[in-house]
Amino acid sequence: MSVPYTDKPWAFLKDYRGKAFSGEWPTLPEMYKITVSRFPERPCFTVYEPGRISLNYTESLKLIEAIARWLHSKGIRRGDRVAVTGKNSPEWAVAYLAVLFAGGVVVPIDYQLKNEEIDLLVKTAGARIIFVDEEKHEHYVKNPGILENIVSLRKGIGSYIYDLEGPQAKIEQAAETDVAAILFTSGTTGKPKGVVLTHRNLVSDVYLAQGTPLIILHTDVFYAILPIHHSYTMLAVFIETISIGAEVVFGKKMVTSQILKDLKEAQITMLLGVPMLFNKVLAGIMRGLKAKGPIVYGLISFMMGISGIIKKVFKVNPGKKMFKFILDKASLTSVRICISGGGPLAPSVFRKYNQLGIDFVQGYGLTETSPIIAINPVEQYKETSVGRTCPQVDMKILNPDERGIGEVIVKGPMVMQGYYNMPEETAASFTEDGYLKTGDLGYMDKENYLYLTGRAKNMIVTEGGKNVYPEEIENEFQLYEEIDQVLVRGFNIDKKMKIEGIEVLIHPTPDLKGMNDKPLSPEEIKTRIESIVTEVNQRLQHYQKIHRTVILDQSMEMTTTKKIKRHTI
Repeated sequence: MSVPYTDKPWAFLKDYRGKAFSGEWPTLPEMYKITVSRFPERPCFTVYEPGRISLNYTESLKLIEAIARWLHSKGIRRGDRVAVTGKNSPEWAVAYLAVLFAGGVVVPIDYQLKNEEIDLLVKTAGARIIFVDEEKHEHYVKNPGILENIVSLRKGIGSYIYDLEGPQAKIEQAAETDVAAILFTSGTTGKPKGVVLTHRNLVSDVYLAQGTPLIILHTDVFYAILPIHHSYTMLAVFIETISIGAEVVFGKKMVTSQILKDLKEAQITMLLGVPMLFNKVLAGIMRGLKAKGPIVYGLISFMMGISGIIKKVFKVNPGKKMFKFILDKASLTSVRICISGGGPLAPSVFRKYNQLGIDFVQGYGLTETSPIIAINPVEQYKETSVGRTCPQVDMKILNPDERGIGEVIVKGPMVMQGYYNMPEETAASFTEDGYLKTGDLGYMDKENYLYLTGRAKNMIVTEGGKNVYPEEIENEFQLYEEIDQVLVRGFNIDKKMKIEGIEVLIHPTPDLKGMNDKPLSPEEIKTRIESIVTEVNQRLQHYQKIHRTVILDQSMEMTTTKKIKRHTI
């Protein structure tokens, strides 16, 4: 199938087809070289530590090609695997691309894993070289049998490490259909599951995601604050940036105060995050407004409602000017678009950001789909939807129930090749006619917008035979400042009859304070949490109501993208 270039964000590729690339889509190195030819002097990779250090596209390419030659001199050939693990940094990005320029396959690994867990993934992937943060460098020096070569991501001159340069060589480049990356999703014990993605998977997804439409400009500044090994940040921030000639700023700490400082200093225009990040920023904004007193808060809330109606109905955005004083204080003045992904976002949060004048949307995908398969159009967003399907995505609902809810299944050029060396698991992940089974439950409307209700494996079946989706209930708790973490799950009321009740696990926000900034006692916290659960129950359908509440002393374990590890509790 030929790529429809006309009037699409990727239309410029037609001028390079047959010259810079010959396939349906360019490979990642071909894409990068095209961007360098278009925007050679644009800043590419930037970090503040504490002063600004930045590489432009031409400088970055020179480094990338030098390291690719070094990898070639160490025996890396087309299809060989090289691991990269470390905190978000320009060094990480340069190493990632250098592996691909050497014709290799990159294996990004979560740097927060334990050494032995990283070792297992390296061994599973058959990686011969690893680029690693210097805090883990010594482990590999002391255990040289794990791999052939270890390179520290923080060693050398200035911020940019690489004095690695190999001799000139004829490097065999990967083809569009070759594997570009193996991404390990979860499960660091037992047999790890690696998602195999080709150049075509990643490059098609990075451009097709812009076709919803989502207008990204070469003057945009992206912010990489979530772990970059994760498919969401890797594609929607890092690869998206280099596809269009924009700039990516690497954040150092997932701390709200540091994030707000970075947003202001770097003049970020594209902010991609998870619901937890956006919930915290919004909670801070609303707390500041409430502190101005009930009259001012009521007036601003009314004005926000009017702003939201105007934005939704007339496609005009008055909030950017109306609430400039609020956005200034929250360091959001420069932000053009916010995108939430990686988990369910409460519609109320989505709505409030748009009312404040931020073009705020959410998207949906999974590692197995590179990951983006649906995203809300900026001017036609639906607050209860995770987005409209991207071009060339064929999405269906498998075995829908009376509400139209069933498992979401998809086909498209961004769908993975399978799980690395796991043919049985791969076969089980697809339907007989070749659709990927996502494991997510949802329904679609007539305009191809997707509405998620939860994960199939998390679904609760109540006594009345009703299906309850925990994520829908969890959404109701997102704007309560008193709650740090919330998880809804089923518990056995009758094991023989397989009847489940609904319970909520809540970890309160640490150091909760009441009147006059006086810390609340454990009993006062318990009373407040129980009253919140009562409020939420009043808004739920009768079959969704929570039967019991568990207040936790310790926080629940989370992934690096700030999702609770539901099945470890």
